[in-house]
Amino acid sequence: MPGRVKKRSPLKAPERPYIALGLEGSANKLGAGIIKHSPDGSTHVLSNVRHTYITPPGEGFLPRDTAQHHREWALTVINDALTKAGVSLHDIDCICFTKGPGMGAPLVSVALVARTLSLLYSKPLVGVNHCVGHIEMGRQVTGAQNPVVLYVSGGNTQVIAYSQQCYRIFGETLDIAVGNCLDRFARVINLSNDPSPGYNIEQEAKKGKRLLPLPYTTKGMDVSLSGILTSTEAYTLDRRFRPNGPTEGDDDDIITPQDLCFSLQETVFAMLVEITERAMAHIGSKEVLIVGGVGCNERLQEMMGVMARERGGNVFATDERFCIDNGIMIAQAGLLSYRMGYETPLAKSTCTQRFRTDEVHVAWRA
Repeated sequence: MPGRVKKRSPLKAPERPYIALGLEGSANKLGAGIIKHSPDGSTHVLSNVRHTYITPPGEGFLPRDTAQHHREWALTVINDALTKAGVSLHDIDCICFTKGPGMGAPLVSVALVARTLSLLYSKPLVGVNHCVGHIEMGRQVTGAQNPVVLYVSGGNTQVIAYSQQCYRIFGETLDIAVGNCLDRFARVINLSNDPSPGYNIEQEAKKGKRLLPLPYTTKGMDVSLSGILTSTEAYTLDRRFRPNGPTEGDDDDIITPQDLCFSLQETVFAMLVEITERAMAHIGSKEVLIVGGVGCNERLQEMMGVMARERGGNVFATDERFCIDNGIMIAQAGLLSYRMGYETPLAKSTCTQRFRTDEVHVAWRA
């Protein structure tokens, strides 16, 4: 069998340094990042600033309130990013913003800021798919070549692989995203939203001692998570449930919030590992790249690592600077598009709440 011929990348080395400003605000994180592509092919993160809208325990974030947060903090975050990068808006080649997917009101607030800066400083706009931003930043930071991508966040759960200038979705959630599942359960047991509900569930899960039976719902390459959330919530109404931990006189047959966090996390992550392994087998890949906010979870990275090692492969993941929504990933994906000649006309700089990963033409990859 002849060896594969390595295709030449259509992205040519830049003749001069290119600098992009990326603005992200699809959910409760407002981010501004500045990235530089140098003529020698290197990429430099000049700044990556983020501010999070945090609600009281037991509450989620509403689109209107989140959009107001973004409007109030936009100038502060952008100025901070410019100061840390040591550049001005006159030095920027293009302004990149999240076009979607995400929550409507926050997306529109950030797009408005991007349009305003574009008009004030006569800079081209580049609309970016949020999911592709995560993937491109993950590839850049980790050096993964052609991985199967597990994209797990508050709004998305997808298994993705690249083929013919498109990130193709092999499997996804049929109802709610894994981050949404964890966040909603955190609200049920009244965990803090600071720094994030998912992080606090991860810490509580480390104290869990009992693995409780929960629905395991993989359907081919897809997963369903709403039923497992309902079942975990139902345990909080069980007579054995102790919201404040065991008390004197309790036998061993009790259920604590830590047990529920542990059981929910183990079951959901096992489902994600299974569908990722199927995708790896299908395309013959040895690499897994985990991106998205839930990708910070060390237990998910550990479980995925066990599976990958059994297949003779590797897991690539980033820390919270790049896993959690940020402006630098939007700048990275936007600048790659811009270098391929793509710009978003002002009249088309709208936002799309349901912007699919596989709708993007990935012109910069062979």
